[in-house]
Amino acid sequence: MRETSYQNNYSLIDTHCHLDMTEFDSDRDEVIKRAINAGIERIICIGTDYESARKCISLSRKYRDTVYATVGLHPHDARLYTSEYEEKLRTLAREDGVVAIGEIGLDYHYDNSPRQIQQEVFIKQLSIARELNLPVVVHSREAKADTLRILKESGLTRGVMHCFSGDWQMAEEAMAMGFYISIAGPVTFKNAKRLLKITASVPDDYLLVETDAPYLTPVPYRGKRNEPAFLIHTVERIASIRGVRPADIARITTVNARRLFRIGKLPEKGTLAYQIRDSLYLNITNRCSNACTFCIRFHSDYVKGHNLRLEYEPDIEELKSAIGDPSRFKEIVFCGYGEPLIRLELVKKLCRWIKAKGGRIRINTNGHGNLIHKRNILPELKGLVDAFSISLDAHDEQTYNRICKPLYRNAFKAVVEFIKEAKTITDDVTVTVVSVPEVDIDKCRRLAGELGVRFRVREYNVVG
Repeated sequence: MRETSYQNNYSLIDTHCHLDMTEFDSDRDEVIKRAINAGIERIICIGTDYESARKCISLSRKYRDTVYATVGLHPHDARLYTSEYEEKLRTLAREDGVVAIGEIGLDYHYDNSPRQIQQEVFIKQLSIARELNLPVVVHSREAKADTLRILKESGLTRGVMHCFSGDWQMAEEAMAMGFYISIAGPVTFKNAKRLLKITASVPDDYLLVETDAPYLTPVPYRGKRNEPAFLIHTVERIASIRGVRPADIARITTVNARRLFRIGKLPEKGTLAYQIRDSLYLNITNRCSNACTFCIRFHSDYVKGHNLRLEYEPDIEELKSAIGDPSRFKEIVFCGYGEPLIRLELVKKLCRWIKAKGGRIRINTNGHGNLIHKRNILPELKGLVDAFSISLDAHDEQTYNRICKPLYRNAFKAVVEFIKEAKTITDDVTVTVVSVPEVDIDKCRRLAGELGVRFRVREYNVVG
């Protein structure tokens, strides 16, 4: 067979694959070798019944630290479930290498088992997952209402909606319960219009990728047997849809898979400089003068797969080392998990160094710089900063105080004044708002127009 063209310096996790199936009997070792050579660091081998789960566990033992197993009875065969069968599954689920209960759920497309029995068996297997503190791998086809109802009633908050084929409402409700949305090969198909929109909208913190091999082979191999090495083609399509690099999707989904299945190591230290698309972002502080209700830093350490939770604030030499050559990037962005202008003196010194090296600079700020330092700091940044992105985040002071929870009084007025002053040192000023229900977007847009600056809406979702 033709080798995949996957060449990179990053890794992926195939979160759903059926390596135990007979389609791989003739070349299973070669398939796994190709996956490893293609940068697939780990593969979750999904059990669909007792015998399948046993085979998956056997593979996890043979390929320790590369292949992991799940245990469950697929809804197609729910009619086979008995109390004896349940005990056998529960025993298997305690084996080393087992990382989830699945593939379980509901399938109303084929109805190979009566729907009522499917529901009963789904509930029982969710109970096993809760008992053993394992996440679940959920199959749901044409069974949206019952799937969501049963998941909500289960109280489980760890799991993945495998090979997602539902609508956006279903995705939102699943994510609100803590479930990941996994995208497979169909995202590369020409007729996948609804899936394209969902793929573009799923927040980074809830995105996973899979092959479902030997099924759902992505373009350009469609029509052939699928295998984990082909995962890159799905990742490339997702990256194109979301406007980022394949490396970004790989990093995001690998961190998510490690968190969900508790496999591998997560980044222990906060990242000082991290690349998104062609820009390099600097994480110089976690301190902020706002405590916004929608801020991601209150529920996650990660942005696009980067750990931004700092153990300490870096000095200028550490940041220079993390940046390297600033001219390699479209721009250097002061952003991170806090308000960068809190560290004004460091920002000015680092900006001078970046400019001397041929770099372009943007500062993402909440507009509190003058409040924090009790003076107009904008003249000090003239000639150093090429662009500002300023978080307006509300249409009036009352709303701003309620959702942004500023440490300073009259913060909203100060933000507006900061926007006006920013225009005196650069023409490249953008104000942004998060589309939370309390915010009147049209009023914010009109205010931006009155101020003579660009306007952008940052979409709010279940992860902020």
